[in-house]
Amino acid sequence: MEENSKSVKEYEPKHTTEELLEWIRERGETISVNVDHIPLSSCAPWYYDEKEGCIRDEKRSFFQIYGLKQYKAGELIAEQPVIVQNEIGFLGIVTCRINGTWHYLMQAKIEPGNVNVVQVSPTLQATRSNFTGKHGGRIPQYLDIFLHMSPEDIIVDQIQSEQSSRFLKKRNRNVIVRVKEELPETDAHKWMTLRQIKDLMRYDNLVNMDTRTVLSCIPYVLMGKDADVPFDDKPYFYRTAWTMNHQTIAEIYHEINDIKMLEDYRSELTDVMKLDSWEMREKELVCKSDYPFRVIFCDISIEGREVTHWRQPLFASNGRAVFGLICCDDNGTLKFLVKIKPEPGCFDTVEIGPTIQSEWRAEGYSIDDGIERFFFDKLNGGAPVLIDRILSEEGGRFYQEENRNVIIQVDKDEIKELPRGYVWSDYGTLNILTQINNCLNIQLRNLLTLMEF
Repeated sequence: MEENSKSVKEYEPKHTTEELLEWIRERGETISVNVDHIPLSSCAPWYYDEKEGCIRDEKRSFFQIYGLKQYKAGELIAEQPVIVQNEIGFLGIVTCRINGTWHYLMQAKIEPGNVNVVQVSPTLQATRSNFTGKHGGRIPQYLDIFLHMSPEDIIVDQIQSEQSSRFLKKRNRNVIVRVKEELPETDAHKWMTLRQIKDLMRYDNLVNMDTRTVLSCIPYVLMGKDADVPFDDKPYFYRTAWTMNHQTIAEIYHEINDIKMLEDYRSELTDVMKLDSWEMREKELVCKSDYPFRVIFCDISIEGREVTHWRQPLFASNGRAVFGLICCDDNGTLKFLVKIKPEPGCFDTVEIGPTIQSEWRAEGYSIDDGIERFFFDKLNGGAPVLIDRILSEEGGRFYQEENRNVIIQVDKDEIKELPRGYVWSDYGTLNILTQINNCLNIQLRNLLTLMEF
């Protein structure tokens, strides 16, 4: 992108933020959405394949649900259903300079699991099955732009992970590509600036997870002042976005490589109906004890999509998770406390996660990690909160799963010694690591996208 030297007075969005909010509201009110919970026996073409031990659809498109067992040093530490979807889909955003200001063509997309029906989504959000027509629907709009993009027009092209607590090794291609001419808007697509997208992130459950992960990949550290900086009056950004620390990268990879080499984590697929701690109860596959999620089966009707009526399973949350980042001012640089986190579905065992990745658990559970205890003590005790947003997960696979995303600031001296697996890092270092496939997990990428510095 060209150097961002315009003053605030020269900032010219195509639409006001109020107009965009009204457009989203109208989309939500005028499009009919109906999701009925049904038993698996009524969810055709989905069924339990006894021979393969999974829940799948007859065409073997979409995805499958298997059982997953995770072991550490030969000991079973977790078992659960898991989504297996080997294909890589597009999460793509088109950008163009309009009236001298960079704009992004965003979609007001309806997903069956969305908390509030319509959310601000990438220009294109499609699995390979979607755009090869395996589901029998229309080919998604703007697909050709991403299938035929030229390297000189690419701002972001990264394959990044999805939720490794729900998917097995699932990844999507995160893309931002420039076009030279402004594309016409549709009923479902409007141009908006990066600042406006950030503004919309201040509203609960309005900007979807896929938008947040794509924007997290913008390579500020490589682009420097040529990047589209949405808040050019934020001094922290200029102190930290275009630097990276070799020592921090060495510390992070030391922790990652120790776990991969020395910790004996192993995951294996198994029959989803033969998980000892799970059972089919009424219309749901549930854990016999408290667990963050369950599997439900749905009959879905939505206007305006490539396919307007279908049935499928969805993973439904049992409560709200907390994803948290601790940060501090270290001699004028904002630093974040990140954690190297193994998860059952990780593509390569571990990724870099936020300080806190606390899934829903029943009341009264014990906190064994001292940093997690410190975080919640600070959060409940009035520490400065930079970000506190309720945002939902992807509504095509998850049913009304929303999480609390929190960034708090503390004095670095309050944490005397870091337990193994935790590392302090500036934003620029995390930004350069985001340019590497499967390095930062989706929870950390989403949290960093919320920062306005």
